[in-house]
Amino acid sequence: MKNEKYDLVPRTKAFALRVIKMYLSLPNTTLAQVLGKQVLRSGTSVGANYREANRGRSKAEFISKMGDCLKELDETDYWLDLLVESALVSKSKMEELIDETHQLTAILITIINKAKKNDEQ
Repeated sequence: MKNEKYDLVPRTKAFALRVIKMYLSLPNTTLAQVLGKQVLRSGTSVGANYREANRGRSKAEFISKMGDCLKELDETDYWLDLLVESALVSKSKMEELIDETHQLTAILITIINKAKKNDEQ
């Protein structure tokens, strides 16, 4: 049985749920809702793209879908930064979610690089 700490299916799902909870806690202002919906879209799509990557029909498809995951994480990081830098949400409230975004990004970069390296061999 896989260690859930390292299995990215439940981890990316938990990430999506955290993004949803963060969105629900945002102020009910137009700006907060617009930025929040952006982070909601990108943050919840990471897990869906990861699942698709694991069902890829080829190594190239896997690498491509993992790249999509990485793009969504990068976009999520951008919107989270805007929420903090616009003072809509305090940095302390976002630290754990931002940290998880960075950890998942680092993990996916490693996976993509290994897949590309193995594909070349």
